[in-house]
Amino acid sequence: MVLKVFFPQCCNLAASGLLVGRWIPQHDSAVVLAVIHYPFIPFQVKEYIRQMGKESHVDLSILGSWSLPQDGEEDKDNFQEGLSAIFDMQRWLQVSRRVGQKGFVCRLLGEEKEAKKSEEKEEEEEDEEKVIFIHYEQRKVMLSEIHPIQNGVPESRDDSLSELRQVFHTVSNSGPLFFMDKYDDGPLKSTHWQSEGREGSIIVELFKQASVPLCALIRRLLAVWTWICTMRIFGLFPLPFLWSKLSSCVQLSYRTQHLKTLTDGTQAQFLRKANVFVSFLVDIGLGLFLASWLYRDRHISILADKLLPAADHVAKELEELLQWLMGAPAGLKMNRALDEVLGRFFLYHIHMWISYVHLLSPFVESILWYGGLSACLGLTFALSLLSDMVALLTFHIYCFYVYGARLYCLKIYGLASLWRLFRGKKWNVLRQRVDSCSYDLDQLFIGTLLFTILLFLLPTTALYYLVFTLLRLVIVLFQGVIHLSVDFINSFPLYAMGLRVCRPYRLAGMYLRQQNNVYVFRLHLVFGMCATFCSEGVRFRVLSEEPGTALHLLMEINPLKSGVVINTYRTPTYSCYPKDSWGALIKKLFVGELIYPWTYKSAKGHAAKAD
Repeated sequence: MVLKVFFPQCCNLAASGLLVGRWIPQHDSAVVLAVIHYPFIPFQVKEYIRQMGKESHVDLSILGSWSLPQDGEEDKDNFQEGLSAIFDMQRWLQVSRRVGQKGFVCRLLGEEKEAKKSEEKEEEEEDEEKVIFIHYEQRKVMLSEIHPIQNGVPESRDDSLSELRQVFHTVSNSGPLFFMDKYDDGPLKSTHWQSEGREGSIIVELFKQASVPLCALIRRLLAVWTWICTMRIFGLFPLPFLWSKLSSCVQLSYRTQHLKTLTDGTQAQFLRKANVFVSFLVDIGLGLFLASWLYRDRHISILADKLLPAADHVAKELEELLQWLMGAPAGLKMNRALDEVLGRFFLYHIHMWISYVHLLSPFVESILWYGGLSACLGLTFALSLLSDMVALLTFHIYCFYVYGARLYCLKIYGLASLWRLFRGKKWNVLRQRVDSCSYDLDQLFIGTLLFTILLFLLPTTALYYLVFTLLRLVIVLFQGVIHLSVDFINSFPLYAMGLRVCRPYRLAGMYLRQQNNVYVFRLHLVFGMCATFCSEGVRFRVLSEEPGTALHLLMEINPLKSGVVINTYRTPTYSCYPKDSWGALIKKLFVGELIYPWTYKSAKGHAAKAD
């Protein structure tokens, strides 16, 4: 078994002392975290290690000794061998570095040998051949969060037997060990990763202290809001139905769930909370920018003055379209009676709708003024309110689509039923299949008459259905763009993508494989010509292969790919998505069934995708 020693780069030039870290016996590895310098008192070192292990919940111990003679100092190898007896360790690493050499000389003491060699020189060569030093940057490993990935999909985090995950876990949980600065006055001096300064940590601590009462206040306000929403009066019909159909109400409920997630006192899933918080801040910032634009230079009054002429223009265009359909559209010969009835029916609805809009015209500016205040709740809420306003302003087009679709669907299913009558078939409702059936002469005569009437009236109905379906699809497409924009702002992991761009080492990717990762080191020993190789998403590069010293590798973190980061940390949303495939959608359009593309609610996240 190859002994792998994970050694921090910041300790390469540390003064002589003791190696502090953790043994991983099941993988025959050792993780070095710090070097405690001479002079020291063994009792104080043991007490310090015990206290640090209790605070960090890591099984810390003395791994061995480290020797780097300075100018004018003597070699302390004999003294290091005596330390193993003082601290009474079963396994003891005696690591030394000579002046002018890059590599380390390592001896493993206290390990039982399966076969004894006749000469001491052969034993030392065997020990040195078994030890590999893997240098790592302590700060990056401490701040990293390793992600198990299998074929681009995040797997379960319960893989405690993985060696690299244990290394990352040991370094990240050893924060209390790094609190002791090299400039602090104390009985022990150590070398480890040092922070850039304490001013930043003080500011962070102040923010943490201030966040506690703020979260408590938000939690109380959310409790009051939840109590108001659960009142019995809001459960009476048709209020729940309206709230489920209005995008602004759905968005308000969604943001309420986000605030509940943020005010949760647990520290679990910090990155997900950070993504929600950053998304919330960006949403509020964009909303305030939109509100400042609306209330500056009388933009709301300008929009209110243009809204009524725009509604009149749309009504005029619809009237001209209906007049064109009531004539001979594109040279087609329509059924005059049915064409006249349908045209007048739809014209009546247009006139009624225009009268309703003119009735509301004195209140349009006030509605827009108060509606603009919704932008203070976020851009997503303003966009959701815009979607609801578009749905209300185009309600007459929706009615036209429903009337045309129902009439067209009735004729399609009627023709299909009469066609089965000609072939001596009928639809069995109980068994949901087509069975044979015998009809008499009167039934065939009436069926033929009805089939002829429906067939000749079908082109007129189909033309109206086609025109109003296209109008409805244009409005649905516009609302779909709004819904996708809201969903993008709600679910896109801005904080995680910022880390991926600025600090990619924070999102380390560990690609799971079936084989044990120890074989990689053995392969390198066999194929020594390779300069770099990868294992489980971590890249290794050869640093030194000096004769008489151990093999030295540099461990570099491979960050997650951008697509994997988005899929992993994308916030689940409760927007509306179509439940039908493209084939089913085209079939419904052909037979005239009603289509509601954004009325099927489903939670969408990194694990659920729309069809």
